Amino acid sequence: MAPPDTTGATSKDATDATATGTFYNDHPFPTARSRRVWRWCILGVVMFIVFGLGLGLGLGYGLKKPARGFASPATDSDCPCADCPCEVEDPRPTIPTELPPWRLPDDEYHLSMDWDLDAAPTTRVYNFTVEEIQAAPDGVLRKMITINGKFPGPMIRANRGDRLMIHVTNELSEPTSIHWHGMFQYGSNWMDGTSGITQCPIPPGRSFTYDFLVDGQYGTYWYHSHFSTQYTDGMVGPLIIHAPEEAEARKEYDHDEVMMLQDWYHDESKDLLPAYLAPGNENKEPTPDNGLIQGTNTFNCSLYGKSSNRTCETNSTKAVFGVTQGSRYRYRLINVGSFAGFYFSVDNHTITVIEADATTVEPVEVHRISINIAQRYSVIVSANQPEASYFIRADMITTCFAQPNPVLDPLVLGILSYTETTDIPSSVDWDADAIVCQDFNSTLLTPSEVISAPAADVVYSFAVSFQIGAYALDRGFFNDTTWKSPTIPTINQAVDGMCNASTAHLFAAEGVSSGFSDNQLVVSVPKGQIVDLLIQNLDDGPHPFHLHGHEFWVMAQSPVPPTTGYFPWETYDSLNTTNPLRRDTLTIGPFGWALLRFEADHEGLWAFHCHISWHMEAGLLMQFMTGGPELAAIGIPDCVRELCDVDVDE
Repeated sequence: MAPPDTTGATSKDATDATATGTFYNDHPFPTARSRRVWRWCILGVVMFIVFGLGLGLGLGYGLKKPARGFASPATDSDCPCADCPCEVEDPRPTIPTELPPWRLPDDEYHLSMDWDLDAAPTTRVYNFTVEEIQAAPDGVLRKMITINGKFPGPMIRANRGDRLMIHVTNELSEPTSIHWHGMFQYGSNWMDGTSGITQCPIPPGRSFTYDFLVDGQYGTYWYHSHFSTQYTDGMVGPLIIHAPEEAEARKEYDHDEVMMLQDWYHDESKDLLPAYLAPGNENKEPTPDNGLIQGTNTFNCSLYGKSSNRTCETNSTKAVFGVTQGSRYRYRLINVGSFAGFYFSVDNHTITVIEADATTVEPVEVHRISINIAQRYSVIVSANQPEASYFIRADMITTCFAQPNPVLDPLVLGILSYTETTDIPSSVDWDADAIVCQDFNSTLLTPSEVISAPAADVVYSFAVSFQIGAYALDRGFFNDTTWKSPTIPTINQAVDGMCNASTAHLFAAEGVSSGFSDNQLVVSVPKGQIVDLLIQNLDDGPHPFHLHGHEFWVMAQSPVPPTTGYFPWETYDSLNTTNPLRRDTLTIGPFGWALLRFEADHEGLWAFHCHISWHMEAGLLMQFMTGGPELAAIGIPDCVRELCDVDVDE
């Protein structure tokens, strides 16, 4: 048979190179160093002889040869003061006895196995204060945006059927909002937290309560700011939902922990964004300065040079995950970054994948897995090796970057420690794989709960591109529309427009809506319709796309590199509909395509956008309006509308 009518079609290894002993700031050398310099003069010579040049100077949690020609290890010439001897730090990885005030204890991200999966539904209340702090997750001090002054943010944990109430107070000097990534928001679209779409942002000095029922889902999720590029500056945290079905999976592991990966910048995103969006920039995204595991890493500040105004601290560490031999650990991996994907692995240990974006899958054992921005995977690691320390590797996929960063070491290392030993890991990586800009092969992942894809009622096809638009600005486009955040959220426009007799027909019509401004591409679909969404990527970079409020079936995806630039329509009738992978975030590679299918089963305005924060701010966002008449009948709560009554200069 022929495909449904197509609407909206376009015409157009080794060890860590970072050094903790060479940090400096505006002083000739750090104050802490000046107090110890003569002691270290003697000790430094002894340690230099003992450990040798092969180990390098100023170790943090190990050493690393320069990765792919980016950053080089520090040497004597990197001393802040030529007449002063370089301080040689103890090469053994130390676990700090006192955490910095902005860091939560590691056990805050451990999930107790005593949690009652069958508990009666209840209301779980959290209090969040959004505030700016000065912190140094990798040793480089910078201004950050945090929840309750902590980075990463606190974990939210609930059962399916629970009601979540998160009281948010905004103590920033700018607006904010929080998106609950992956939450379906049945009957509560206005709690999705998407600034300009489902709400006006929370003004400075004001509070707002996100109040919604967790229904029809469980698994690994996360939360983050959805105002401009704020989450790039630290406003992130894990969100875990449990259900009785999880009891079966629990038989396969003894411990349950969250592990967050991310790229990291030493400048505020609001300072980087204007340069990225400037005329003639040709879509050169800011390249990260570092990467973090569980919000921490080390960095060699001497790479910035003596003239740098950076303030560096010497107490940063690599993340350490303690294990007991014979135990099995579930790690809920979340890429909370803004630009970079990672290849994740643990030396000497295979990993068993059991979850992808909150979809439980049949176990698949692999050496490494790629995880792109906003994606989640749960992996089981069995502590079945000799007691020692082993490197955890999050290898940043730099082949996707438009420009290099000379200070970036793309190999982000953590420590899997059997005994919390202070030994430097001597483990080596698995055999090298090709590093490409793509997701883990979804055909290897079979959902444990069989839900086959129903036949589609309609197909919408959109081309993704970056174009030089008005005033020579480089903008992201779906077809010929580039998104800009409106002053009045689109949910308000839709509800009010459908309640107005003179404009109701503009919003009620099925297909691409004419009721919104030129900067809003909104597709109106009837509630209950099965939608096929074909995305053709005409850009030379990858895009991790996220659909709010839904999960989708991955019906088909181009290979990497693509053998053809366009979806082969002759294969449409033979697509696999038997239990394909379901998820909410999928990467479409350079010049690739993907066919996604979802059920528009609950009313609302739902964003579909690239999760690279720079790209979304460049306009790479569109929306689906599901069940417009039903949404208008429900209306918008007064507490949500009141956010728009405050005059805020965005």
